[in-house]
Amino acid sequence: MYENLVPRFINYVKKETRSDHTSQTVPSTSSQIEFAHMLEAELKELGMTNVKYNESNGFVTAELPSNTDKADVRSIGFIAHMDTADFNAVNVNPQFVENYDGVSDITLGDSKYKLTVKDFPNLANYTGQTLITTDGTTLLGADDKSGIAEIMTAMEILINNPDIKHGKVKVAFGPDEEIGVGADRFDVEDFDVDFAYTMDGGPVGELNYETFSAAQANITIHGKNVHPGTAKNTMINALSLAIAFDNQLPADERPQFTEGYEGFFHLMELSGNEEEAKMSYIIRDHKREKFEARKALITEIQSRMNAVFDEERILVEMYDQYYNMGEIIEKDMSIIELAKEAMVEVGIEPKVEPVRGGTDGSKISYMGLPTPNIFAGGENMHGRFEFVAVESMQTATDVIVGIIKLNEQKAV
Repeated sequence: MYENLVPRFINYVKKETRSDHTSQTVPSTSSQIEFAHMLEAELKELGMTNVKYNESNGFVTAELPSNTDKADVRSIGFIAHMDTADFNAVNVNPQFVENYDGVSDITLGDSKYKLTVKDFPNLANYTGQTLITTDGTTLLGADDKSGIAEIMTAMEILINNPDIKHGKVKVAFGPDEEIGVGADRFDVEDFDVDFAYTMDGGPVGELNYETFSAAQANITIHGKNVHPGTAKNTMINALSLAIAFDNQLPADERPQFTEGYEGFFHLMELSGNEEEAKMSYIIRDHKREKFEARKALITEIQSRMNAVFDEERILVEMYDQYYNMGEIIEKDMSIIELAKEAMVEVGIEPKVEPVRGGTDGSKISYMGLPTPNIFAGGENMHGRFEFVAVESMQTATDVIVGIIKLNEQKAV
């Protein structure tokens, strides 16, 4: 049943598909277009219908028509992203660690790097399983090519087993999730399902319907530079103002000091000189009122600092990126209960927890399509220490099939 799952995954991760935040094209890289057309051909070969590549948004979509006589079965979508993070992804060379003992460190290929139990205690969760790791020189790409492989394999199982009754199922594989813009152009109307799931989570059992709400603040500070020997009462050091701005934010509300539902201010970039400095923050919180209060604090600090000068020296450009999809999904929790039940039926415990970030579902949910997130199995994403267990991908595939089966069974 899973014979094509791992070969499919290995084939995917060997294709370089990084996104590029500096690009103005859609998708942001040509490698994603090539990968999309490869997936398009595979979907057609599987026997999916209505397979198409949308040039305006970079998404590949396909349909598995209903095979049930029930008329009121809700239609479901499954979504995963094609791009990988900004870490070396050229010549990905996965290695297999079979029957892992749960206590040994794993040397990554011929490199100097190791997956150590000390640094990665999550390794103990995989005793007796087969791990797929990197060779230490690249990321793996399980985020989110494991999700693509799982969705593709689940569709293959359903097509090869027509006795499994189901309603209409749609799949979508999209670009540029890692740079936060892929879902901006997603065509919800054309996708035409009642609800969907992104297969883009981490370890087995993970189920997310709450994310951060997110904003970015880009700050430009104009100073006045003169010779330091004659600077008294004249120099305005833009770098000093940048430090003063940052010092007025709560010191304990930074990513390294927060967890769970706790939000933060994260200074991502600071550059410049005495004449001009630039800062860039991302702002995150789960509760909308706290999110708005964080943005208001940025504006308040700007006003307070500008009041000292006879002209505006602190300029803030701030914009929202996405919102907590829980505000939408909480209106109908049946799709969460459906996923939880499917997980229980395959013998795993659902772990419902908030995402300390966002997913494509964050934006798609606000477009009118409730889209929570389900585990795809990967661990330590976005770098050389990334790995995924074969058994995790098999379980995720089972959950997809299980959701589809249960959805049909629950219909009248």
